[in-house]
Amino acid sequence: MKKLLLLPVLFFLFSCENEGELTRDGLLDETISETSVLNYTGLFLPTSGITVTGSAKIYFENNSYKLKLDDFSISDGPDLKVYLSRSASPSDFVTLGNLTSSTVYSIPQAVNLASYSHVLIHCQQYNHLFAIAALTQN
Repeated sequence: MKKLLLLPVLFFLFSCENEGELTRDGLLDETISETSVLNYTGLFLPTSGITVTGSAKIYFENNSYKLKLDDFSISDGPDLKVYLSRSASPSDFVTLGNLTSSTVYSIPQAVNLASYSHVLIHCQQYNHLFAIAALTQN
């Protein structure tokens, strides 16, 4: 009987430790040029049990916005997504893509950037928020 109780506990403890299949996609071939203008910045803060470092920076170049994860590292997790959100919770957001080794994400031109105040790293598969960066305008 103890073995049956131990299995769910172990699954819960280790479920967000490995990269999930849903996050494995091709790298985005995006860069930030030296002529880009920095518009917004935010320092990432972790949620409970997560380790994160780095910041979110939004640049404007060539009539479009790009998000750069600067000096960024985070605990491993499955199905991690990068969200541009209207709040510190993943309830009203735009998905910028899967979190990969790429650190630059294009922001769709239809997005009114002034309406979005946070960048989130979220485990979509288990609905677990990993990190939050509140954006401030430069």
